[in-house]
Amino acid sequence: MQNSSRAAHATILLVEDDPATAMTMADLLESSGYSVKHAATGAQAKAVLQEEEPSLILLDLMLPDTDGLVLCADLKSRHENVPIIICSASNQSRDRVLSLKLGADDFIGKPFDISEMEARIEAVLRRASHEPAVDHGPAQRPVEQQRIGDLLIDHNRRRVSLGNKPLQLTPTEYRLLRTLASRADDVVTREELAQQVWGYQDASSGRTIDVHIRRLRAKLAQGHNAPPIVSVRGFGYKLVSDAKRTAIAA
Repeated sequence: MQNSSRAAHATILLVEDDPATAMTMADLLESSGYSVKHAATGAQAKAVLQEEEPSLILLDLMLPDTDGLVLCADLKSRHENVPIIICSASNQSRDRVLSLKLGADDFIGKPFDISEMEARIEAVLRRASHEPAVDHGPAQRPVEQQRIGDLLIDHNRRRVSLGNKPLQLTPTEYRLLRTLASRADDVVTREELAQQVWGYQDASSGRTIDVHIRRLRAKLAQGHNAPPIVSVRGFGYKLVSDAKRTAIAA
């Protein structure tokens, strides 16, 4: 693993009950420049979070005092801006899907490749530190607000409202919506979405994008004039600015 300036300023909360695994992971992370706080239980993790807010949480699902999925949802509700990566030996697709639904930013299966873990941590920290740059052209200034139907995206405040009511989105859902809205009525491929939202194209495989798109659609459906997100089979997704054009949905 390589050192980076980002690692030198990042603190990772490692929630892992197995001492040997925790020691190995902590050594690897610290050798890359990260500061590591270790918690062996859900209760210890909450205690650490009462004292300081880490840059990222690495969370195992198998904990002695609580269900890791329940803890993930609880931590996300209390510390919305702290990204969570689930790192678990569970090979059940249900756990992966539920982790994403409950607010996890990524899921790494055990045993994992060291380089892959480093890349995923870097990508998540990069997303958390700044939003993906949107190409507005050389002669254009960045748009501060964008309105599509009843949907209003405030890029400066990173807030979204629907029909003048705040729309509560997770950081991942916000990045998805912002990316799609920046290219409204154009098809954004799964690979492009993965690169812009997750930081690496490998996230385009599996059900990661589908899970977040489904949750985002459900939240947009709360409004009467919200732009729909439609699937373009074999390509990706598009945000349709005119609700009357939803007949193209796959």
